[in-house]
Amino acid sequence: MLDLALSILFSSLIFVIFKLFSVYKVETLYAIIANYVVACSVGLLFYTGEINMVAIPKKPWFLGTFALGLLFIIVFNLMAATAQRLGVSVASVATKMSLVIPVLVGVFLYKEALGVIKIFGIFLALAAVYFASVKEQSTAFKTASLLLPFLTFMGSGAIDAALGYFQKTFITPKELPLFSATVFGSAAFIGIVLILLKSLKNPLKINMRNILGGICLGIPNYFSIYFLLRALQNDSLNSASIFTINNVTIVMFCTLLGILLFKEKISGKNWGGIALAVVSILLVALF
Repeated sequence: MLDLALSILFSSLIFVIFKLFSVYKVETLYAIIANYVVACSVGLLFYTGEINMVAIPKKPWFLGTFALGLLFIIVFNLMAATAQRLGVSVASVATKMSLVIPVLVGVFLYKEALGVIKIFGIFLALAAVYFASVKEQSTAFKTASLLLPFLTFMGSGAIDAALGYFQKTFITPKELPLFSATVFGSAAFIGIVLILLKSLKNPLKINMRNILGGICLGIPNYFSIYFLLRALQNDSLNSASIFTINNVTIVMFCTLLGILLFKEKISGKNWGGIALAVVSILLVALF
């Protein structure tokens, strides 16, 4: 249970750090790229097996890590924008509701059974994203802002589904840490290429604030996955129970952190959306 608690803590910290980026004027794109360099380095540091750099490109999953790396950068930027504009609670709900997408992929790709209760849970998840995201009408709020949590929802689900596909098809249990580090490394490589292309128009300046932001993000980013994988090895709880406890607790913890740290205002509709999020995760994961 300690591993699961640590995974929840580090996952929740990611959303808080995204919010702090806007407070301390950290440039999100640069910090996210630095984060992946840090996460890759930490992953390689904790990998106990022999690392053969020549053999890695020959792995059947190697090319796929570049697609995942690009998706990681896009989704992390969406998560950051959602947390900064709509709040930590909204970002956490939109991300954790993505659980329904790998469920649907499992039905169509792996012919897994999908009962009436799970279908109901999926519809509840979509409603949860809307109600948790919508704000009271004001001059500052634009309906177009609802696009951010929706894209976060879809992107996070695509990542989960892709990781599930690679794990089922290509990756052995021993290769999982190396695969994770390679995905982070691919994301860092793509990000650095994007920065270099961007520097052709605007000269690149090293900003220690962005680097420190990336370090602060990269460490919890890696350990949120590391401790979740350790928790999944625990025989006392099955994977469905672990994912349920993990996702539900992150949603509720992020909501609490948003209220306490950033004085986020949660309307009746938002609380209703959060409640729907909890119910939908329970329905999808347990039944």
